[in-house]
Amino acid sequence: MDLLRHQLEHLPEAAELAELQHRHRETDDRARDLRIAVDDLTREQKKADADVEQVKARRKRDLDRIDQGLIANPKDLERMQLELVSLERRITSLEDTELDVMEGLETAQRELDGLDGELAELNGRVETVTGDLAEKSGSLHQQMAETGEVRKQVAADLPEPLLTLYERLRERSGGVGAAALRARRCSGCRLELTAADLGAIAKAPADEVLRCEECNRILVRTSESGI
Repeated sequence: MDLLRHQLEHLPEAAELAELQHRHRETDDRARDLRIAVDDLTREQKKADADVEQVKARRKRDLDRIDQGLIANPKDLERMQLELVSLERRITSLEDTELDVMEGLETAQRELDGLDGELAELNGRVETVTGDLAEKSGSLHQQMAETGEVRKQVAADLPEPLLTLYERLRERSGGVGAAALRARRCSGCRLELTAADLGAIAKAPADEVLRCEECNRILVRTSESGI
């Protein structure tokens, strides 16, 4: 199982999936912050709209009273006209604030829409890569099962001490207890053996159990060993 997990972790799909998940988390965090900002700005815009309407309603009431001749006293009329000037300034200020809030809301909503689009694309890619990874995982499981059957047959013919040594090394070395010697390198740790070590291996009897000096795995000599 350790070997299978190691193989799965080193599949290109596994690396891509990890990167996609990282990007998804970052994008989702940014989108969450923007949703909060959009909600806040939406409430702020509603308040700004209400403030503008309230002052405009007050201005209309004053104008209606003047137009209907309900203000007979000249001093009251002058005071009402001054108040209308003040209300106009207040409306202008509130409308400027309202416009700023609207622009901020539009910008935040546009950014949020873009992030939602990115999340949709990431979700689609994650689904595709997850499917590819599951397919390769199934294939590797099948290969491991077939290899396991062959291993049982081979292990049955091995001396018990050698099998015990292999199992111990396999447990310590991430599921790989033996490694082929190819092109003068141990395929387990990728270390290139020295000329002296290669000379000793070349002289060793065919049935002698050899070990890698670096990773301690059993070295398996092949026609590609380079000795």
